[in-house]
Amino acid sequence: MNNSRKWPLTATAVLALTLVMTACSSDPGVGTAATEPSVPALSHVHGLGIDPADNQLYVATHEGLYTPGVDGAPQLVGGSRDDFMGFTVAEGRTFLASGHPAPGTGGPGHRGLIESTDSGKTWKTRSLAGEADFHALEYAHGTIYGYDSTNGLVRVSKDGVSWEDRGQLKALDIAVSPDDPDTVLATTADGVAKSTDGGKTFAAGKQPVMAFVSWAKPDALYGIDTSGGLKRSTDGGTTWQQIAVVSGGQPQALTAVDAGHVLAATQEGIYESQDSGKTFTKRMAVSGSGH
Repeated sequence: MNNSRKWPLTATAVLALTLVMTACSSDPGVGTAATEPSVPALSHVHGLGIDPADNQLYVATHEGLYTPGVDGAPQLVGGSRDDFMGFTVAEGRTFLASGHPAPGTGGPGHRGLIESTDSGKTWKTRSLAGEADFHALEYAHGTIYGYDSTNGLVRVSKDGVSWEDRGQLKALDIAVSPDDPDTVLATTADGVAKSTDGGKTFAAGKQPVMAFVSWAKPDALYGIDTSGGLKRSTDGGTTWQQIAVVSGGQPQALTAVDAGHVLAATQEGIYESQDSGKTFTKRMAVSGSGH
């Protein structure tokens, strides 16, 4: 394992990220979301993605992977009701995930890395079953980057089978620079921590404290804070500009599909923006306390 630095976590920051993970707050927030649809609600959202093969929205939850049905209601994809913790769309029809088996289905408590090549209908284990619980997964530069919450490690793999253990830290989410495979960001209780050696070591976290980050283009790094405030950085996280506040209280997930297309999940809904986060439309309802 590579050496990395660890830092004490301030009480305020620890509380902030704890609130995100438990979603204790019920503040409605402010924003420009559409009227809530009268459809069954999702709960415990852990990941969001758009499949470029069909431009379909996918929502990874505590009880399976869902997509909007014809009437907008959540529709279970495939038959799995596993707890999908880490989730990312790697490419068309190819998804990567991690998590835990649904009650009564057997298997190891930690799924390790699992993969679907049919847009989430079926899954197969790639590696680390029983060993790793990735709460964040990124696919960039032909490489899988994961934050293994069980071991507090950033782990990296080219093939999804063999892994290199890199830096150790306490984080909630990671993001990888779209133009530099060695630049990795992690959201910590002290702020956003930066690595310039592929996640082997991280500098101390810098304010603001973010719950989740997503890096779509070199000049389009998005972050959402613990109150749902959406920010954008055009300089890799050195400075941030507040764009909007996403409705629904504590955030549960954030994905920047591209520079202008942003998805966010809060305690109350799945929101989508097509104008770089300036306005959001509510796509699906959410009910429950997230992580």
